[in-house]
Amino acid sequence: MLEITVPASEVYDEVHELFIFTETCKLQLEHSLISISKWESHWHKPFITRSKEDRHTNEELLDYIRCMTLNRNVDPNVYLVLTPSNLKAIEAYMNDPMTATTVRDIPGSPMRREIVTSELIYYWMISFNIPVEFEKWHINRLIMLIKVCSAKNNPQKMSNKAILAQNRRINEARKKALGTKG
Repeated sequence: MLEITVPASEVYDEVHELFIFTETCKLQLEHSLISISKWESHWHKPFITRSKEDRHTNEELLDYIRCMTLNRNVDPNVYLVLTPSNLKAIEAYMNDPMTATTVRDIPGSPMRREIVTSELIYYWMISFNIPVEFEKWHINRLIMLIKVCSAKNNPQKMSNKAILAQNRRINEARKKALGTKG
């Protein structure tokens, strides 16, 4: 969880031609599957994107910060006065892997080919018997757990070259043990 303090502020709303005043506010934010699910139900598109063309608009990002917010009854104007340092802290928090584990990406694996939505992540959780309570974990940590489960359940296939080399070693060892030429 990330906690940020949004300072008291005064901004002018040009659309409604009035000043907006906000009090200092502490926001508790959680970048989780629950937050992504809320955001996707509002915007009807995947939050997790792979290409630069699919980047989110400022409006979509502010709405995602709203979806991340754990506090209740937050003045909606608070999101309009987030400081650059608030936004930098949120971005750093969202990009943090939250784990020491690394898993090599397997070419052609479903995670690399599919459009990842909250429902797909829930499916992976169900497939790997990951408790639903983990939907509150930081999303990067949850995705890493899913990758670990996938890697452990589907050992990597050896390339033809590796299989031939292994068979050659086994045959040489057998020939040596039996004292034969083949």
